[in-house]
Amino acid sequence: MRRKLIAGNWKMNMFKEDGLNLVRQILSHVEGQKLPFDVLVCPPFTLLSDVCHAVNGKVFVGSQDVSVVSEFGAFTGDVSAKMVADIGAEYAIVGHSERRAGRGDTDAIVQEKAFNTIEAGLIPVICVGETLEEREAGKALDIVSAQVRGSLPKNVNGTVVIAYEPVWAIGTGKIPTLEDVAQMHNTIRAVLTEMLGPDTADQMRILYGGSVKPGNAKELLAVSNVDGALIGGASLKADDFWAIAATQL
Repeated sequence: MRRKLIAGNWKMNMFKEDGLNLVRQILSHVEGQKLPFDVLVCPPFTLLSDVCHAVNGKVFVGSQDVSVVSEFGAFTGDVSAKMVADIGAEYAIVGHSERRAGRGDTDAIVQEKAFNTIEAGLIPVICVGETLEEREAGKALDIVSAQVRGSLPKNVNGTVVIAYEPVWAIGTGKIPTLEDVAQMHNTIRAVLTEMLGPDTADQMRILYGGSVKPGNAKELLAVSNVDGALIGGASLKADDFWAIAATQL
């Protein structure tokens, strides 16, 4: 039985005190409970160390990206997976559509980042998803399947997480139908099974992301092969984030 993962991607938001207040509020819901799911917060790099210290192991912490380069060197502005692991984080998002579209992260780059993430002892959350034009052209399943194949590293294991985020649903309030979500998640599971075999594929969690809110979280998280949520805007408000998580209690 795969344990659900409720993950918050804060993106480029929050000054130090705001971020610490947010994580303290999340912790106030978590403390004293034996949760049947995992909670992950992914702050910007400026807050990563502070948030790791603040959570004290009570929730998981991840970065929003890592460098494609694994070793120290003259790579101004980059942060390696090993550096992220060194300050106590456990996860790293790679391949988010905002990085793919806006920063030129190809499948090959995402694959290398995921490889470095695993080598550093972190768990990658590998994001995939189609644009509205690709969905309307009937290419969504093919596009996402190709992204999964092209982004999985050779050292992949059962802890690796896939996050399906239809690009057109991120921050728009629009979401696919439950049937569309099920079809995509079932397809991703089939691709993983074909590539890795049933044992590894069955362990891997597939998250849904894209305008997840308290009002739609319960039905989305009940869909076949949806093993959690990658939450953007709603993760910036502790009450909204926890309301989504609490649908799994």
